Amino acid sequence: MNRGTGVRQGSGAQHLELATRVAVVTGGAGAIGSSIVSALAAADHTVLSLDQAGDQPVDLSDEHQVRAAAGRVLAETGRCDVLVHAAAAFDRADLAAVDLAAWRRVQAVNVESALLLAQAFVPGMAARGFGRIIFVVSDTVWSPPRGDMLPYVTSKGALVALARTLAVGHGGDGIAVTCVAPGLTATPAARAGLPAAAFDEVRARQALPRTLVPGDVAATVCFLASDGAAALTGQTLCVDGGLVLR
Repeated sequence: MNRGTGVRQGSGAQHLELATRVAVVTGGAGAIGSSIVSALAAADHTVLSLDQAGDQPVDLSDEHQVRAAAGRVLAETGRCDVLVHAAAAFDRADLAAVDLAAWRRVQAVNVESALLLAQAFVPGMAARGFGRIIFVVSDTVWSPPRGDMLPYVTSKGALVALARTLAVGHGGDGIAVTCVAPGLTATPAARAGLPAAAFDEVRARQALPRTLVPGDVAATVCFLASDGAAALTGQTLCVDGGLVLR
């Protein structure tokens, strides 16, 4: 668990100061996820990572494991104030090649686990009158770069729709729900999977011609989790250097 400065120890148990918020980050072991974890911890959140290699090891494609992990979070911390869903399965297939089992796994990891965690954490957020839910989606929803990203892009579009619906349904409870849509980001996986020319080509089409890094996404997530974003909900912020303008 990553802890901000608002955590104190006493009587052999962990106590959370009133100023400390508990954040749960899925995919927290990945490049973007770990950057989000670090940024939220630096902003005085107590942060737990849900990942196969996280604080709460979990296979996000398994409904029972996701529900159990959420239960452990609540048992350990008593609350979740900020939910960041950064995990993503990225199986590639076009229409002719898509396999239904793989399709369902992508939707389970990318969409269904977000739904299940929201079901687990929203009641407590509503009871406290405060909550932030942030989905990391993708600018490919508005500009798919290729046809073989069908399962992935579809899942990210579903998350945008989920965020908008949750925003309308739970704004009265003090819960803001937003999305962050990164562009092509220089993670180790992206660097290994794409030629350098791909980054050059995307950078040349951005309004801001700079290669994106995980910290760009993390900074935006941190803002959306903060009180400074109190008037934002149901929106998607594209963190892509101005590649997609909408």
